[in-house]
Amino acid sequence: MHIPQPTRCGIRAQGGATLSPDLRAATGLDRFNAAPRDLTEAALLTCCGSRRWAERVAAHRPYPDPDSLLAASDEACYDLTPAEVDEALAEESFSPHPLVGARGPGTLAAHTALRAAHAEYERRFRHAFVICLDGYREDELLDQVLAGIRTRLGNDEDEERAVTADELRRLISGRLARLVASHP
Repeated sequence: MHIPQPTRCGIRAQGGATLSPDLRAATGLDRFNAAPRDLTEAALLTCCGSRRWAERVAAHRPYPDPDSLLAASDEACYDLTPAEVDEALAEESFSPHPLVGARGPGTLAAHTALRAAHAEYERRFRHAFVICLDGYREDELLDQVLAGIRTRLGNDEDEERAVTADELRRLISGRLARLVASHP
């Protein structure tokens, strides 16, 4: 059996070693805590492309509860250097921008506007646009992305760097929560 790994922006992590019968019987956080370090780090890299973040989160196992894991993840995110944030953002840019949300009249125009806004954002800030959309309904996603990217294009580089780091941290938290939950 393989450790389930969440899809990250349309890309599934590679690999997947076989687990022992004891680990196959474990569930959720217990299984995450007991998995071999290399498998855990590979799974964590599907949540965040920073190798140091993945190593740090894996090294602090076992976690007594999901909140402790998420707190450790946040702390590791806050400690990332600018180069490590760039590493994580580079992994985000390897994924195609999903065209999320609405269907119906005007959708094609909205998706065209979204592609143009992404291109302008990447030209200006030299990294992928990231935004956490957890908590929004599917029919709100496209509007949220368009509004977010348009607003953030008005930021200066330092302000956008801080906003991007926070959005990345929020994305990572959601992915990590889903990763642990996916360990049936």
